[in-house]
Amino acid sequence: MEHRDDHQSEAAALTAIAGKLGCSPDSLRTLVRQTQRDGGERPGPTNAEIARITELGRENRELRQANEILRKASAYFAQAELDRPFRKLLLSFVTPKHPAASATLRTVPAVRVAR
Repeated sequence: MEHRDDHQSEAAALTAIAGKLGCSPDSLRTLVRQTQRDGGERPGPTNAEIARITELGRENRELRQANEILRKASAYFAQAELDRPFRKLLLSFVTPKHPAASATLRTVPAVRVAR
């Protein structure tokens, strides 16, 4: 801020300049602080870091939602697979009588043969 020396304090400088710009002194103070952080003069997150954190938060939320949808779909389809009467009936006939067919059915991922 070039006009700091023209005023008694930084707050007075911000108030005078904000009046000329047509914004509130608090808005101008926030902009000055962020500019100082971006320039490395003040500690804290830069605009680029804030944008990246926001982007990562959004991505994290989307991934959590996708995981929840996949978890529910997996549970739904697993239950639907267990409720298929034809497969249960098929397994009850094939497993005890034909060991070769039983071995083949074990290799199919959707079919679980009880031992």
